[in-house]
Amino acid sequence: MTKLKIGVLGIQGDFLEHLHILSALNVDTKIVKYADEIEDVQGLIIPGGESTTIDRLMDDEFRESIVDAARKGMPIFGTCAGAIMLAKKIHDAKEWQRPLGLIDIEIKRNAYGRQRDSFDAVINIPSLGTIIRAVFIRAPEIINIGPKVKELANFEELPVLVQENNILVSTFHPELSANPSVHRYFLTFVRSN
Repeated sequence: MTKLKIGVLGIQGDFLEHLHILSALNVDTKIVKYADEIEDVQGLIIPGGESTTIDRLMDDEFRESIVDAARKGMPIFGTCAGAIMLAKKIHDAKEWQRPLGLIDIEIKRNAYGRQRDSFDAVINIPSLGTIIRAVFIRAPEIINIGPKVKELANFEELPVLVQENNILVSTFHPELSANPSVHRYFLTFVRSN
């Protein structure tokens, strides 16, 4: 049996924080910087950062590798900017932005304001049986979800953690919380894949 290895997209953003939390959960990790490295992992995390920068740095081969892996069932987890990249539609996209379109959500970039408007809040995640201190940094807002998208948690009546099949996204940064429940949940469905 192949040992579980989780890739964290390492072209921009807070990928190191994801590596730390996965390490604390005793999971092998790999920083993914090239398209062919996706074949070496059983799950992929696209971290927070600058969605426009990640978009520009991701060439067509990289995009195709991620989309192909997702369509073959690889679990993918996007946080903050990663959620923007995985969305079907970006409400306020730059004209050149190309989301990967892997989860049926419409998302609005920087919905909560600038960096100085960042905040944290305690949210309940009933399906995981936990509460978590959610850190929102220039967070996007999910403004519409498709019929097959499952809302796992909300904040002020807006979805902040959603899943459609093998794609999980959060508008907050669970890697900055002391509670590893969201990552543990992601690992559960990676293992069952």
